[in-house]
Amino acid sequence: MSTDLSGHRFVLATDLDGTFLGGSKADRARLYDWIEDNRASVGLIFVSGRDPEFIHQLCGSGVPWPDYVIGDVGTTIARVTSGREIAPIEALEEDIASRWKDSGKKVREALDGHPGLEVQPTGFRYRVSYDYDPERFDPSAKDKIEAMGLDVLISDNRFFDVLPGGVSKGPSLLRLLSHLDIATGDVLAAGDTLNDLSMLVAGTPAVAVGGSEKPLLDALPEADRIFRAGDIGAGGILEAVRYFNLHAAPEKV
Repeated sequence: MSTDLSGHRFVLATDLDGTFLGGSKADRARLYDWIEDNRASVGLIFVSGRDPEFIHQLCGSGVPWPDYVIGDVGTTIARVTSGREIAPIEALEEDIASRWKDSGKKVREALDGHPGLEVQPTGFRYRVSYDYDPERFDPSAKDKIEAMGLDVLISDNRFFDVLPGGVSKGPSLLRLLSHLDIATGDVLAAGDTLNDLSMLVAGTPAVAVGGSEKPLLDALPEADRIFRAGDIGAGGILEAVRYFNLHAAPEKV
């Protein structure tokens, strides 16, 4: 693993649940083995709603370590150290923190007891996340949050995230790529739910893997650089690498 990706031919920036962690066991093994066999030319960035603690535990169980992590729906930007620590890059998080303005307590108070929302217990730094029940949800929650200058993101029809204004997976990915001096054309963004939309339309080659949720597919524009894969999860990522000819990749079995 190397955090210097400037000489890598190709970088995979991928969501986790349903994407990098999705698909058949055989497809996951084929993707993970291919990455490990090509670490000198393939960089790996996790772009996830998951927090660093989850990712650290995940990578201790057979999943390849990434070089960088964009976590917490874009509100964490971190590198993975040689000691396997996920270390926030302060220079890239300063703008995120300033947009958040330490709003966690204010958000929790405004949405306390709100119909259809149950706050998640994790103490995120620059976001507040809720489990979302669409049948009970009162849409006035969006108005409350937007009045604070913050953004609302509903995904997978079960998550409601409150984020700093203008911050999500896509803008954070572009910020990191610029910091690393990586050309967008050398990066494949991969996802499967609506919270991946900003990443898939950020300007890199992109893939909505097989099994993606319909709201994401409906929101994606028709564009040559956006591929809708047939294979689910890891298989869809490899399908897209071959489709865009970004790097030699194993063929589908």
